[in-house]
Amino acid sequence: MSSYGYHRLTTPHMDKIASEGVLFENHFSPSIPTTPAYASMLTGMDCFGTDVVALRHQGGLGNHVKTLPEILAQHDYNTTCIGFTNNPSSRGFQKYLEYEAWQPDETGRCPKAENLNEVAIPELKRLNKEDKPFFLFLRHMDPHSPYLPPRPFERIFYDGDEKDPTNQSMEPVYNFKPHADFFKSWIPQGVTDQRYVCAQYEGAIAYMDACIQHIFTTVEELGIEEETLIVLTSDHGETLYEHECFFDHHGMYDNCLIVPLILKFPGQLTEGKRITDTTVIQDITPTILELLGIETDIAFNGQSLARAIKGGEELAPIAEFYITECTWMRKHGWRTPEWKLIQALEPDFHFKPEIELYHLVKDPEEIHNLASEEPEMVNVLQQRMKNYIAEREAETGRVNPIYTNIHYHGLEEGPLKSSQEAYDKLYLGSISNARKIQAK
Repeated sequence: MSSYGYHRLTTPHMDKIASEGVLFENHFSPSIPTTPAYASMLTGMDCFGTDVVALRHQGGLGNHVKTLPEILAQHDYNTTCIGFTNNPSSRGFQKYLEYEAWQPDETGRCPKAENLNEVAIPELKRLNKEDKPFFLFLRHMDPHSPYLPPRPFERIFYDGDEKDPTNQSMEPVYNFKPHADFFKSWIPQGVTDQRYVCAQYEGAIAYMDACIQHIFTTVEELGIEEETLIVLTSDHGETLYEHECFFDHHGMYDNCLIVPLILKFPGQLTEGKRITDTTVIQDITPTILELLGIETDIAFNGQSLARAIKGGEELAPIAEFYITECTWMRKHGWRTPEWKLIQALEPDFHFKPEIELYHLVKDPEEIHNLASEEPEMVNVLQQRMKNYIAEREAETGRVNPIYTNIHYHGLEEGPLKSSQEAYDKLYLGSISNARKIQAK
């Protein structure tokens, strides 16, 4: 996003919203990917509070937590969710609407955000006609693989020869057997340049941004801009060509953990404010509720950012925090401003070492694993992580869910024994298969 300093102008319309509201520069989604991240976003709880860490979460979201739509419904809000049906983390909406966000059309492209607008704009107008406040949740999928922005967005950030036979940068992508068929199902045949695929991601964001402006325009035309809280955020980031985790969102590197958070609420929030303090995804629900003046007796794990935004109280500092992922890998770790520890709980299909340690100040791209060179720091971070896990287990009365989700891979068997076994068995396949995994 250009409002976050990206060198390409990808998000001019969302940048304008940021200039009219508050942008959080260091906002994290500690438990990736989709299901656990949205569970935290929509409950105000961390993974210990939600008991959710896996994409393929088994069973529903526990009744020990309430979701944001459930809380708002109790305060006479109408609630609608677009693009996130049948996932445990989207529990509690009164109405669910879907749109095509995966399959390409006859042009080989998928106008995801326009498909969403065709559903969202009429629903926004319907909700506005009702004599009630409303919560409209829009799950945009353009920056999610497959990256299929329509013309002209597929080439606005690329002017090379994507099928140059001398370019071999896509060979490791096509040779990664677990996901190779998925990549080949949407990357045009003959593409050899990884920069072209990265440009599809950039173009998808720019296309989504242009389409989101239609939503902002409708809010203005309806005359409700002054009384509408707009929140722009995400459940996780994306890995493009980094870390050999191609065009997906696994690996607990910062490109997956850092997400945007922008809030606009005219008359309520300072315009153009940027907050550098570290914030986390479970802060969103308590923040929204306080901004809306809704009181609850729920003891959120996240903190409300509202008073800090308005220039009142200081935020409780978050110096370090626990991180998890459970999609193609079952790992957890500990992140401080200076260091990151990643520890595998079973072998992964990238044949990565069991322990990774990165110095985030000297090595922000997390390239140089220092685990063997800094064993004392590994021990220090492991102990901090163990202490935190024990503390949260005692507070919640439940076992750390990263320990119990041994069927996260959907293979109906226990932990994988080797990286080779993971490589051979964790197969993604077609776009349709990818969509099915998202839905369950």
